[in-house]
Amino acid sequence: MSIKILPPGLAAKIAAGEVVERPSSVVKELVENSIDAGASQITVEIKSGGVEHIKVIDDGHGIPTEEVAIAFQRHATSKIDSEEQLDAIATLGFRGEALPSIAAVSRSVITTRQPLEPGGFRLELLWGETVSSGAQGCPAGTAVEVSDLFGNLPARRKFLRSSSAETSRIQELVSRYALVFPGIRFQLLVDGRVSFTSPGNGLPREALLAVYGPQAATSMLEVHGEDSEIGYQVDGFAGAPSLTRANRTYMTFFVNRRWVQSRMLSYAVEEAYAGLLQVKRYPMAVVNISIPYEEVDVNSHPSKREVRFREESRVFSVVQRAVRAVLVADSPVPNLAPPLHSDYPVTVAPSFFPRSAFGSYRNAGYSHDGMPDFQGGFAGGPADAAAPRQQAPPLKVVGHLKLTYIVAEGPAGMFLVDQHAAHERVLFDRISQKPTEREPQSQPLLEPVSVELSPSQGDTLQSNRESLENYGFQFEPFGDGSYLLRAVPAIFGETDPAKSLLDVLDMTAFEGLVRQKEDVTAASIACHGAIRAGKSLTEPEMVALLEQLEATPNPHTCPHGRPTMVHFSSNHMEREFGRR
Repeated sequence: MSIKILPPGLAAKIAAGEVVERPSSVVKELVENSIDAGASQITVEIKSGGVEHIKVIDDGHGIPTEEVAIAFQRHATSKIDSEEQLDAIATLGFRGEALPSIAAVSRSVITTRQPLEPGGFRLELLWGETVSSGAQGCPAGTAVEVSDLFGNLPARRKFLRSSSAETSRIQELVSRYALVFPGIRFQLLVDGRVSFTSPGNGLPREALLAVYGPQAATSMLEVHGEDSEIGYQVDGFAGAPSLTRANRTYMTFFVNRRWVQSRMLSYAVEEAYAGLLQVKRYPMAVVNISIPYEEVDVNSHPSKREVRFREESRVFSVVQRAVRAVLVADSPVPNLAPPLHSDYPVTVAPSFFPRSAFGSYRNAGYSHDGMPDFQGGFAGGPADAAAPRQQAPPLKVVGHLKLTYIVAEGPAGMFLVDQHAAHERVLFDRISQKPTEREPQSQPLLEPVSVELSPSQGDTLQSNRESLENYGFQFEPFGDGSYLLRAVPAIFGETDPAKSLLDVLDMTAFEGLVRQKEDVTAASIACHGAIRAGKSLTEPEMVALLEQLEATPNPHTCPHGRPTMVHFSSNHMEREFGRR
């Protein structure tokens, strides 16, 4: 094929693909423009997850009438005007790609007026081409409407998730910026109803209250730290060690008030909690790192989600020390004995059990050691006869290792059975039976418990309401973001009901990326109800668990794909001991 210049329309669609991945990308770019415009109020309205309609309204300084059309040309920006400024970008937007990229894949309307101008201006575009323009009466500020997103790219639309999933992403985005810009009043309307509002009074804890509710907000500790030698400063909040979550999604990071994703920053915060949390439990944190603009590259990722630091180790250090200091001041660090290391090499035969297509449960960020104590024995329903069966070997209990693994003898050698993963498989198969076949699942509470949910948790609850109720939860709305919990699944036993619901919602939201809704809820409930590592079991309990595991149609993995057992073959052990 010969080399040729792409037509402008096609080039614009390709460029738009880097900036506009989904509806939340549009909201992100428009909200950041509003923040850069000095807005004190920003309202976001969406319909059908943002695919049908998005509108972002602000009271910022607006756009001069003669510059509105220019704003929709590629690389047109008011944020920088020299090459030197690229080394010290102080605004959230700077490339001049947002508006033209959005316009290229939607029907867009912008209405804007500067405070001192007598009237405003309106411009309408379809797939990047001007449809109409002219004077328009409007309040000071800017309103951008985006409709029929990806209407000219139906293949792109097919890759979007459900309206509720896209709505959840937008809720997360708006709430995150409300945390770091407490002086701006944010409001989100979803399909005509108010979903979220922040006070905008400049008080960070008030913004925290709006996003996470009173229980979490009162358990968050203020973080302040600095490295005065190079001008680094850390501010924000970190949860008390008693406030934990089942995954890392509640750690939020900003760099110069730009929301970023960073494994390094996550690790820095987790290191600050070393020795204070249960295994595979994760803290809540909202942390902003203020550093000289020239010390960070914000142009290293197409959608600006990631940044690069010139002094990464110093950033890590100042964050870790700042968070650790407030945790130590709040609760003294317990003395930890140094780990013991064996000088003897251990050779382990590879497991012959396949892993699930969903990947490693450990990598998903869930807790296997932080589950509630098992209550009530190992009673389980019969295996689903319609499911394809995998044969498990008959096993004889030999012992218990580290209060986590059942040591068993089988026809082909020795087996180590993970008690949590095995029990999780048994519970999953029991509760995921057809409703007519399963045992009563609900355990009524003596008194209703009030639970505060974040916007994303509330969306997960509503999206999975039917399956949550089918598996034993009973709840009802109780004001904005609050629910009254009246019953929980019976398998939970004597656990904290509010914490149980929050953990199941967090797990369900995470697993919902790769599983069907019913399976997600059942797997999350089974995980939360299963016995934990470190729980002492009697020999009859271990025997009962192995018998129940043998009766399941898929005994080799837990519902999330983690192996329930590993095998040490007789042949391998004989070779290791020189018997063959």
